Amino acid sequence: MEHYEIYRRKGRFAAWPANYGAWAWDAEVLAVFAAGWKGTQGRLHARDKNSPFPPLQARSLDGGRTWAIEPFNAIIPGGESLSADEHLSSRLKAGVHFDGAVLGPLRTPVNFLDRETIVMAARTGLGGSALSWFYVSRDRGKRWDGPYAFNGLMKDGLAARTDIVALSEKKALFMLTRAKADGTEGETFCAETCDGARRFRLVGTHVQNPEGYAIMPASASLPDGSILSILRCGHGVDSRGWLDAYRSWDGGCTWHRLGTVVDSTGKGGNPPSLAMSAEGRLFLVYGVRDRPFGLRLKTSSDGGRTWSLEHIIRNDGRLPDLGYVRSILRTDGSLVCVYYFNEGDDRYIAASIIDTSELI
Repeated sequence: MEHYEIYRRKGRFAAWPANYGAWAWDAEVLAVFAAGWKGTQGRLHARDKNSPFPPLQARSLDGGRTWAIEPFNAIIPGGESLSADEHLSSRLKAGVHFDGAVLGPLRTPVNFLDRETIVMAARTGLGGSALSWFYVSRDRGKRWDGPYAFNGLMKDGLAARTDIVALSEKKALFMLTRAKADGTEGETFCAETCDGARRFRLVGTHVQNPEGYAIMPASASLPDGSILSILRCGHGVDSRGWLDAYRSWDGGCTWHRLGTVVDSTGKGGNPPSLAMSAEGRLFLVYGVRDRPFGLRLKTSSDGGRTWSLEHIIRNDGRLPDLGYVRSILRTDGSLVCVYYFNEGDDRYIAASIIDTSELI
């Protein structure tokens, strides 16, 4: 396994690629993350809540070894920060400064099978007041169009992150998180678009009103036609998190729990990242916020029914403030993982490249 630094600046708090997205085209890899400033250590994060968390993007042209930092060229409703309201003081929250902005509908349909086209979901915060939208790039993230409304879905309480299963040129499933009935975070549901993201409809919920939360899905369309989603589950920053698997045989309408895939992702938990090879082999990557702090990996060759023992990607983190992985399989079979990390000081963005042929 090879480890590389993507973005590391003294005093900065760069984090949470899982809140945004990552994509690959052969040796070219693109990832989006947030870059704020370090502040006083809280229960988990040491971020400065009185400074904005604007998005940046990193691009590699050599498969994830070297990276160039680029601006995120898109309109951000409500301020400078994207998908980070929970980390900001009230005067900086995008949701507070949204000022009734109307998100327009997408006019030109997305071709979900076009390799040059990518879609990224975004939001203000979490819970019942959260607002969400999405962006479209048709040139590998060099320019982003939007923000566009999730036309047909609820406006309040939608806390969207990027988890999209493409089914045809114009049809895709978006796995999204919304607030529970009491306004707290959250539960996960499946929305379908049949017209290239111009309109959406809710088709099914993974787990209704879970105890605690079941959020931040990572999904894949399996060779047998079913859909697999791995959910981040937990009860908050002070308790152990875990990962559960759900499966749908009817295009996301009904979901059946397969069981717990990872018993513990540590205190506060961490979201899953799921990649699948052309042969259908699954690679599940996640951060662990218990000692030894770091990243882990499991594989499955039977559609998620059984999983390998845990592989250690790295265990050299000094604090639990890490993870939020996005992972992509390159065409040569190597797995590129992008995440945030620390050695007790700066929070920075890193990448690990894994030769999957060596994994059992």
